[in-house]
Parts: sequence; structure tokens; C-alpha cells
Amino acid sequence: MTLEELEKKVKKLSMRATDAKMNLHDLAEELPVDYEKIPETAEATFNVYKELTAARKELKAAKKAAAEV
Repeated sequence: MTLEELEKKVKKLSMRATDAKMNLHDLAEELPVDYEKIPETAEATFNVYKELTAARKELKAAKKAAAEV
């Protein structure tokens, strides 16, 4: 994956992470309504942040490798 592709990936994941965070926040504000959705919403948020963290590490490593060339 190119550096540009990685940057786009991180940007998209960052937007998805923000959306997931807001969904979790909105759910928390409405409690106890829809409390059954907590596990599903929390898992989705966790997964997108996990993916974002991995992509950021990959981008950082790619930038470092490109700088060394």
C-alpha cells in the first residue's frame, strides 16, 4: 500500500471512529432507553478504534521508511 493510500485509509477510519464515538455517546445520553444496544455499539466502537490504531502505526512506519530512503 502506498503512503497516499495509507493516509486515505487513516482519514476514513478516523471519520468512522468519530461516528462510532458519537453513536456510543448518544446511546449513553439516552439511557436507560435502548440499553440492550450497549454491547453491540461498544464492540463496534472498540473495533474501529483498534483498526485505526493499527493503521496509524502502519502509516507511521511507512513514513519513517520513506524518510530513510
